[in-house]
Order: sequence, then structure tokens, then C-alpha cells
Amino acid sequence: MIGVVPNQHITDMIASGQIIGTPPVDSAQIQPASLDLRLGTVAYRVRASFLAGHGAKVADRLEEFEMHRVDLTNGAVLEKGCVYVVPLMESLALPQGTSAAANAKSSTGRLDLLTRTITDGGTEFDRIAPGYTGPLYAEICPRSFSVLVRPGMRLNQIRFSAGAATLDDAALRALHADSPLVDGEAVIDDGLGFSVDLRLPDTTLVGYRAKPHTGVIDLDKIGHYDPAQYWEEVHSDNGQIILDPGAFYILVSREAVTIPPEYAAEMAPYLAMVGEFRVHYAGFFDPGFGHASAGGAGSRGVLEVRCHEAPFVLEHGQVVGRLVYEKMTDVPTQLYGSGIASNYQGQGLKLSKHFSAPR
Repeated sequence: MIGVVPNQHITDMIASGQIIGTPPVDSAQIQPASLDLRLGTVAYRVRASFLAGHGAKVADRLEEFEMHRVDLTNGAVLEKGCVYVVPLMESLALPQGTSAAANAKSSTGRLDLLTRTITDGGTEFDRIAPGYTGPLYAEICPRSFSVLVRPGMRLNQIRFSAGAATLDDAALRALHADSPLVDGEAVIDDGLGFSVDLRLPDTTLVGYRAKPHTGVIDLDKIGHYDPAQYWEEVHSDNGQIILDPGAFYILVSREAVTIPPEYAAEMAPYLAMVGEFRVHYAGFFDPGFGHASAGGAGSRGVLEVRCHEAPFVLEHGQVVGRLVYEKMTDVPTQLYGSGIASNYQGQGLKLSKHFSAPR
């Protein structure tokens, strides 16, 4: 069957040895259309980001780029601006015809914690070739905040699929006509367009900008940190803001999005020609996100925005990203926000779960 593999079949893949965990995979790692990956016990501080390349193993390339090793057993700090490679507790033995894609989890992306998956023989980040057999590694680069991590923490996730499951624009228009995907007009062009909301109701607050010099964030502490110590509020009374080069922002989409249970979606960056910025490092949207069948009524997409070389004026309603929808092989037996711990169902402008509610 063609499509993205749902949770019940991920369980089957674990039972059949296509997914191997050391220690064994915990059922709490299994999401509606993905599997959370766990950090191992050591982090390698490396000189630079790298890919293994055809015919090469990550372990061999680590010998070339390693600076020192960090024991994570009792917790350790990964410092802002440094690059680390961490062997994951999961490995794969995929059958031919089954490929995988990885991405940072939502909370990881909202901390500007660049986390990408690399594999032996890999020539792309976050893409695992059909039939891949071997270990998995997380490349981690804290961009805005230093973080305290421990073995077993889940910073990224992996999604399995068979065949070409992506909906083309014609299929996406038909799906929207049958089950509206956004609460307004759907801009469909190589996926479903996302625009930025810089005119939130009853407030001039439109986002947050990461402060440059902050303390460490312990990723195990939920609802613990005062946002004012880590974030500056971004206000606008005219529907526009100026992005500063190198700065990281949390903004929100104008559209409230739904993902029907038979589909999954991934956020893709918009064309570079539209501006000097990149949107959304954490890109998986699970079946049921914002959907009525899972207790949703449409959910905004939180936009993680980093400006590049030049200051850039971002304006209300500007299209900044797109959602690519994929068909599931089967409807998952669990949906996002329905009976599982889903932190962002029904969300608006929202920081990661590590922060207390802004005062």
C-alpha cells in the first residue's frame, strides 16, 4: 500500500525487527504517524556539520571531525553555537520500498534547537533511503539557547512511508472542497500556502524574539521558565515587522489548519526568492491536527522564523510557507490531540512547553 505508515503499523514494524530499540522502544514514543527518537548516552562535539556520503559510515566520519566527547549519562549541557552528533537508541532494518523522513519535534523547533537526522551513506539530512539498514544519529546545533539534555530525551521524530504519497495540487483542491483544510481561502500552489498573522485580535503582540544572552534550558522542565528571561515581545500596530539578520522569531499563521485523519502533512520552506528568511524547522503535522474528530476546530501553525543576510520587512498576510499533504496507508488508531499527550492542539501564538504562560 502507498502512503505514510500509521501508529498501528509502526507497532508491527517494531515487532518484526524493522525498527530496533536499545533499550526497547517504549509505546509512548509512537505518535499517530511517526516515532519519537531517543538520544543515546554520548554526544560528539564536532568541528562542523557533515553528511556521511555514499559508501561511508557516520562513525568513520566522526573520527575525522570529532573534537571531544560529552557523557550524557547524568545530564550535560549542549552549548549554543556548537555542533554535536548523538547516536540514537533506535536503528533500522527497513524493507525495500519503505523509506523514511525525519524532523525535529515541535518543542525542539520552538527552541531554535536545530536537530537533523543523519545515516550511514546519507547524502541528505532527514531523509532515509528505501531499505536502509543501520544506525541513526541526531545532529544537534543549539542556535538560540544552550540546553541540558539526558539519554532518552526525544528531540526528533521519524515518519515511514511506502511509495509516492504526496498529494498534487489537483488532489489537494479536491480534498479541500470535500473537507476544508483552512478556515479561509485556500492558496494551493505546490502545497497549501501558509501566511503570517501580524494583526492578532485585541492586541499589538504578534510574536516573540529570542534574547541573545540567556541561561540554560533543562529540557525536562515543563512550564518552568519565565518567558521574559528568554524572549522579547514583538509588537506591531501596522501589520508589519522588520526581521533582524540572525535573529530568531516565534510568529503564528493567519490560517487555522486541519489535517484530516486519513492524511499527514509536512511544513516545507517557501521559495527563497520571497524573502531573506526561513520558516519552520519542525515540520510534521499529524493526522487529526486541528480536526473536529480529534477535538480540534482548526489550529494555527506556529512559525519559527530566522532572518538571513539582510533586514527584511514581513507584512501581514504574506505567504511564508507551505504544507505538503500525504496520504496515510490506513487511518491511525490514535489521532493528534485525541487521548494522547498533544501539547499544541487548538494552539495560537505559543512558545514551547518549557515556558510558563506569559504574564
